[in-house]
Amino acid sequence: MRPETRSAAIAAAVILVGAVVVIYFLPSLVLWIGQYSPALAFVVGAVLLLGFFWIFWLRARYQRRR
Repeated sequence: MRPETRSAAIAAAVILVGAVVVIYFLPSLVLWIGQYSPALAFVVGAVLLLGFFWIFWLRARYQRRR
């Protein structure tokens, strides 16, 4: 396996594991925050879900420049 292929595989694995952890704990986190402020719970949920796509967008921009 070439070094750049290994690096891409490791990066994808880290992003995937991070996304699975966030999505697994997201409902309980949003419900817990929603006890204090429903609007804040919405914002936190939206930021965490959009963050997943933002990371892939940033990675694509970085790869396009390289």
